[in-house]
Amino acid sequence: MEWSCQRPTTSDQEVLVSHANAALTPRHRLRLARLIVEQDYSIVSAARMFNVSWPTAKRWADRYATMGPDGMDDRSSRPHRMPAKTPQEQVRKVVHLRWKKRLGPVAIGARLGMTSSTVHAVLTRCHLNKLHHVDVRTGEVVRRYEHATPGSLIHVDVKKLALLT
Repeated sequence: MEWSCQRPTTSDQEVLVSHANAALTPRHRLRLARLIVEQDYSIVSAARMFNVSWPTAKRWADRYATMGPDGMDDRSSRPHRMPAKTPQEQVRKVVHLRWKKRLGPVAIGARLGMTSSTVHAVLTRCHLNKLHHVDVRTGEVVRRYEHATPGSLIHVDVKKLALLT
């Protein structure tokens, strides 16, 4: 069984929204950068006009000079790489021990030589941090049905079949 524990993504494009009290929205960043780059305002005087620090004004002016108006948009703060990320092989081992042995983070960490907090973070990321998420008999993730209207029924045909050996 191949197990991959990825975060759910709704789209490839991350939605970024400026908060209500932001000093510089993308439109104001563009105005600030154009004052400095195109109209030769000093960085300090432009920063005072827009009520921001001079390093902030310089950052937006430099980005405008290199990237143009497209550089004024918000960017994700997510790191480009994570060198301390738990290797996928370790994640598989953690998930396997949780499913098959029903062990907790401390016991799994002791077996694999990992800290219990890291094991808990992996289990949370994989939605296995609570044992009631896992079926007691089969060890599979419990699948629940959600319906649009309360009281709607679902028909489940359950038969007990004997295995002949």
